[in-house]
Amino acid sequence: MHAALIRQGLVEAAERLAAVSETPRLDAELLMAHALGAERDAVLLRRLDDLVPEGFEPLVARRLAHEPVAYITGTRAFWTIDLQVGPGALVPRPDSETLVEAAIGWFGDRAPAWILDLGTGPGTLLLAALDHWPKAKGLGIDRSEQALDYARANAARLGMAARAEFRSGDWGEGLDGRFDLILANPPYIGTNETLPEDVLRYEPASALFAGADGLDDYRRIIPELPRLLAVGGAAVVEIGWTQAEAVSAIARNSGLDPMLYNDLAGRPRAIRLT
Repeated sequence: MHAALIRQGLVEAAERLAAVSETPRLDAELLMAHALGAERDAVLLRRLDDLVPEGFEPLVARRLAHEPVAYITGTRAFWTIDLQVGPGALVPRPDSETLVEAAIGWFGDRAPAWILDLGTGPGTLLLAALDHWPKAKGLGIDRSEQALDYARANAARLGMAARAEFRSGDWGEGLDGRFDLILANPPYIGTNETLPEDVLRYEPASALFAGADGLDDYRRIIPELPRLLAVGGAAVVEIGWTQAEAVSAIARNSGLDPMLYNDLAGRPRAIRLT
């Protein structure tokens, strides 16, 4: 394939990747840009008549084996930032941007001073929030040292190391202090639910599964929120799209008022708790 032009190489790769991806053309473009060491936009605007680089085909082969594009390229765009990601860290999803939108909607012209991100992974939600509120500071908690390594590296690369602290921990256990904004994207997949091969085979199970009904971690996180929230603060928690009623019930039993937010597909994706 390396003797072909890039425009032809992208078409052929997308046809092959359709067997493993819901976004085969996008995957092909991201892999091509990575092989060229260039931005995707630059490839599409100026380099379609260049020759396909030799390094492209091995990247396509990895994707055909279901490896996530973000692990192959080492980066994933989220909100207004680019994050370094890799094995051991959950790949940021566009659906999770719903949490940032909900938080911004709650604070309006105000800004949180102190933000907590429970299950921070590679720093996804915390660093996106800190990018939006440049005077805020925050703490990210995760059980995975691998994920925390990515988070610290991302904070340093984005110039946020002085504003973002990352610690190993088990949700809110042992934390004190009051936070203006608490963000959390906990595991919420039931142990018997089916997942795409690229998720099941490559991403950390500890960041995906939460007991038979997928609610185990909500039962631990939500009761802790009242003591961690500052006056006038809010928590925003990601949910599986079928879990709105169940998670709202857990919140009400903890004395919290839930407000539901939908993702871009119109499915329930986040619950704001005050």
